[in-house]
Amino acid sequence: MKLPVMVAAMLGVGLLAPAQNPPIRVLASRGVQAVIEELRPQAEQAAGSKTMIQYSSSTDLKARIEGGEPFDVAIVTTELMDELMKTGRVAAGTRVEVARAGVGVGIRVGAPKPDIKTSDALKQALLKAKAVTYAQDGASRPHVERMFDRMGIKAEMAKKTLLEVGSVRSTARVADGSADLVLTLISEILPVKGIELLGPLPPEHQNYVAFAAAVGAKAQDAASAKKLIASLTKPDVLMSVLKAKGMEPVK
Repeated sequence: MKLPVMVAAMLGVGLLAPAQNPPIRVLASRGVQAVIEELRPQAEQAAGSKTMIQYSSSTDLKARIEGGEPFDVAIVTTELMDELMKTGRVAAGTRVEVARAGVGVGIRVGAPKPDIKTSDALKQALLKAKAVTYAQDGASRPHVERMFDRMGIKAEMAKKTLLEVGSVRSTARVADGSADLVLTLISEILPVKGIELLGPLPPEHQNYVAFAAAVGAKAQDAASAKKLIASLTKPDVLMSVLKAKGMEPVK
């Protein structure tokens, strides 16, 4: 028995536990939540620290970061990451591409499933829906509304669209029957109980939102933050979960 252990045993006290590293503070887009949560345990082990992750929309995360909220790792849309790099809010040379997700249509489990495989079929499904929903500040909103415009149904859809506001998620509006269809990233549809993926948008209307990770410029432990990102983006590990979570490698 080693001396410190023997002395502790003789005194009837336990050894002091080693000091724990502070948690890695992560700000992440909801679009990558399912993938991050799947890989979180092994990433924490690789980093040697627990994580404290807050998921939100890119619009909200942008405001919080610009407002000075501290973070060690950001996992956000590539557009927002470009801004964070330009303004020096993430450390140079730490950016890593994570994955991308296409836009899909979600429907309440058990509800009739309209055809959305072609542009015309999707247009008819949208016009027949009593209400549709998507996030007010979601990354896919601009594309969805441009699609309505191209289809020539912008005015009609404006009358029946329930935007996600506050804590009421757009997917919840479909689950509770308030809306028939939700249009958002596929990676945000698959994990939600009560709704299912009707399908991706037709190829001519499809759009992808990509995500990237980087270490915060003022990270409290940059080394651990880098290890966390490396584990989350390890190609073989990442590839094993992307498809099931509605995402794919950045092309």
